[in-house]
Amino acid sequence: MENQEQEVVSMPRIGDPAPEFKAVTTQGDINFPSDYNGKWSILFSHPADFTPVCTSEFMTFAHLEEKFNEANCELIGLSIDGLYSHIAWLRTIKEKIEYKGMKDIEVTFPLIEDIKMDVAKKYGMIQPNEDSTKAVRAVFFVDPKGIIRAIIYYPLSLGRNFDELYRALIAMQAADEFGVATPADWRPGDDVIIGPAGSCGTAKDRMEDSEIDCKDWFFCTKKLDKDTVLDKILKK
Repeated sequence: MENQEQEVVSMPRIGDPAPEFKAVTTQGDINFPSDYNGKWSILFSHPADFTPVCTSEFMTFAHLEEKFNEANCELIGLSIDGLYSHIAWLRTIKEKIEYKGMKDIEVTFPLIEDIKMDVAKKYGMIQPNEDSTKAVRAVFFVDPKGIIRAIIYYPLSLGRNFDELYRALIAMQAADEFGVATPADWRPGDDVIIGPAGSCGTAKDRMEDSEIDCKDWFFCTKKLDKDTVLDKILKK
């Protein structure tokens, strides 16, 4: 059997600066991530315009855009379709599509034209074993300093969970603001995790601190009020 050379997929990693690019979008030209300095951003890809799963996702993102904006986060979509296809698809969504009670939905966040797949390849959105001509459903969370903080990938057939995307955004911001970690399924108002003690003395002090609940020296939590979290993160 002849050896077939497999395309190597490169992609940035958590903690890396977000790869820079200039692009044409449905909202004009953008320079990413420099145009979003000081804000969080979610850069996400979808396989193709005029496809049903992508349509449901764009309607949901557009419906929730204000909620993400209130958390100092901008949305940027991408597919390898052209600008005119994007415009026609978004117009069709607004004029004809109803989904889960959502209708007359106008997508006002940028949708990137990436016909040559330059951005998709730079971000590893093309996974050849899934599809060599369509981007998978990739999600990149980029912080206000332009650093990639989280990456989530979905196959073509699986629509994203938008509650989880929002939860992850708020959790990362809470971790930054309060110097804590967030446990499984954390939501604002739930207890947060205190980092492991660096010395025996610190561990002993924590065990005796009435505001910290230590099950053992390595597993300590504390209360963090929901309003305290949201007042710090959300724009009022």
